[in-house]
Amino acid sequence: MRTGLRELGYTEGNNIAIEFRWAEGNVDRLPKLAAELVSLDVAVIVTYGTPGVVAAKQATQTIPIVMVTAGDPVSTGIVASLARPGGNITGSTSITRDLNAKRLELLKEAAPHITRVAVLVNPDNPARVPDLHDELQPLVITAGALQVELHQFRSRRPNEFNTVFAEMAKARIDGLMVIQDAMLNANPRPIAGLAAMQRLPSVGFEEFAEGGGLIGYGSDFQEMYRHAAHFIDKILKGAKPGELPIEQPTKFKLILNAKTAKALGLKIPQSLLLRADELIQ
Repeated sequence: MRTGLRELGYTEGNNIAIEFRWAEGNVDRLPKLAAELVSLDVAVIVTYGTPGVVAAKQATQTIPIVMVTAGDPVSTGIVASLARPGGNITGSTSITRDLNAKRLELLKEAAPHITRVAVLVNPDNPARVPDLHDELQPLVITAGALQVELHQFRSRRPNEFNTVFAEMAKARIDGLMVIQDAMLNANPRPIAGLAAMQRLPSVGFEEFAEGGGLIGYGSDFQEMYRHAAHFIDKILKGAKPGELPIEQPTKFKLILNAKTAKALGLKIPQSLLLRADELIQ
């Protein structure tokens, strides 16, 4: 985001100041942090993920809000529509539900033997995946085509991970998908570590592979943060956020962790290797 701002002529300490607040993956802290930023009378609030956007929206209906990404801002009531969001919010959406179906395809391609996949979600996330038995969900449709059973497991906080993975072991799970969420995104290493202990091929968001998961696939968040600068620039120049269309990502990244594959005794197919943007050795 700083790079994007510099490209548009903004320099910290000169013509722009940035106030940072971080919830460290604890969504319960978001409302207080959002209120702190509102009390500072900032010109724009930039946030990431549905819980952060919801907290910011509840804190102010006047200060412009730029969301770097949110799962489905229309169905969660954040904006009226993608074309004309209305209110004080604009930014980008990560179209997470469609990505989950693609992630399952990649996991099955890397580990053809899997038949029972755990779907790890945070039930406190307003954009969490609905009931997995809803056959209209792309993920469920894809699972049926791949002959994979989906089993939902819920974790609200990192201190619940051990219990959740113990439940997975009892359910004879042989694969893991991590649904994108601020709390889960902040803890890729402990999740990947527990998956490795149970020898589970796993897939999740981009940073998940960097933390030790087998596959990371998703929107290029660095590019989305960089592009957030364009929304900020337009708002600072007088544009109304509610009139700036919500944008969807156009760039995606596939990261494979060869070290994890070796530990699991898996040979990554050449078809996956050729499509990977990054291979972690």
